[in-house]
Amino acid sequence: MDNYIEKVYEESLRRNPTQPEFQQAVREVLESVEPLLATRKDYRDAAILARIIEPERQIMFRVAWEDDNNQVRVNRGYRIQFNSTLGPYKGGLRFHKSVTLSVVKFLGFEQIFKNALTAQSIGGGKGGSDFDPHGKSDNEVMRFCQAFMTELSRHIGADIDVPAGDIGVGAREIGYMFGQYKRLSNRNEAGVLTGKGLNWGGSLARTEATGYGLVTFAQAMLEERGEDMEGAKVIVSGSGNVATYAIEKAQMLGAKPVSISDSSGAVYDPDGIDVELLKQVKQVERGRVSDYAQRRPNAQFLAGERVWGIAGDIALPCATQNEMEEADVVTLANNGVKLIAEGANMPLTPQAIEAAQASHILYAPGKASNAGGVATSALEMQQNAGLTQWPFVKVENRLDKIMLDIHRECLETAHEFGRPGDYLVGANIAGFRRVADAMLDQGII
Repeated sequence: MDNYIEKVYEESLRRNPTQPEFQQAVREVLESVEPLLATRKDYRDAAILARIIEPERQIMFRVAWEDDNNQVRVNRGYRIQFNSTLGPYKGGLRFHKSVTLSVVKFLGFEQIFKNALTAQSIGGGKGGSDFDPHGKSDNEVMRFCQAFMTELSRHIGADIDVPAGDIGVGAREIGYMFGQYKRLSNRNEAGVLTGKGLNWGGSLARTEATGYGLVTFAQAMLEERGEDMEGAKVIVSGSGNVATYAIEKAQMLGAKPVSISDSSGAVYDPDGIDVELLKQVKQVERGRVSDYAQRRPNAQFLAGERVWGIAGDIALPCATQNEMEEADVVTLANNGVKLIAEGANMPLTPQAIEAAQASHILYAPGKASNAGGVATSALEMQQNAGLTQWPFVKVENRLDKIMLDIHRECLETAHEFGRPGDYLVGANIAGFRRVADAMLDQGII
């Protein structure tokens, strides 16, 4: 990095000394946009870098609730309203024991540029709590969500900040939070949350959107090489919505996904993942991937292991941040993988990204390849504003167009700055430039 960018990064380190995930995300973007900054003195004069890495608002709060044994529990809640230049803050809520201020800030920072790439007029934000819904009863989850929303409701609104789901937050949690928001505000403000139930303001295809969009993006990458997904063996991590619907979409295109995982371990299913069984185990029974393996005759459960040792053609990390390390990429390359597209947020470590780019492997960053979820959330907001619900095919067609537009913009931007085929540089510069230009238009605020 040049001296100017390095100074901005060092100041960020000084202000946020114990936030490694956030600093990792910041450094990746700053390194990528260096070619752009070399041509834009106006960005430097307006301190765009320093302003864009500092959240507009950081909210932390106590969440006190009672479990089924009448014991009072205390968790910490967060909402980072990072950048509203392009529209209301937009980003999910994550409920998981790993949630910290650093994790929420990295997610919110990534969300700025991801949302910008969708061209949907939404700003970047993120939130969540160190509450873990796994193993909790429905009533415990409800009481926590109501306590969480009691504080969060002060800071959100359809034209202010529109949260959605993320890890640990699905339709159940969104429903409980929406009910509490409605009770507190005395308004049926459908656009305040996305990921809602289909019978009360949700959008068709929203559940599938991130996984479907990921595979659409990967297919477009392959087509640039004159290839496609037909017959490809796909290695997928995770077993939530992103992984499930990435598997489903890949199968529609003729590929054969053979793996899933969760915190307990990995499953290799040489016959191909049975999507309906996976949905039953994870979405209905809220079980573990080991339960899936027990019901499949040839599936192997690999306790405590990850999926990256399995041979294949395409890798789709769909679990969580920093789940793929440099050694994993080396293994994947040696096993014949030709493409890695991120379904999770920042699932590759910096060293893993370098290893992928130094090899024959095509690499797509999550802010481009997994943007389908937030893009469809914005489409849900449009439907709410128009008091309507679009057919599945209309939403899916809009999603496909958005993902293909992002793919094209990444390639065109990378070529413009002398890095043809570099999706990381293309995504970061394209998203950053769209936000930075709007910040210039709106003045020093």
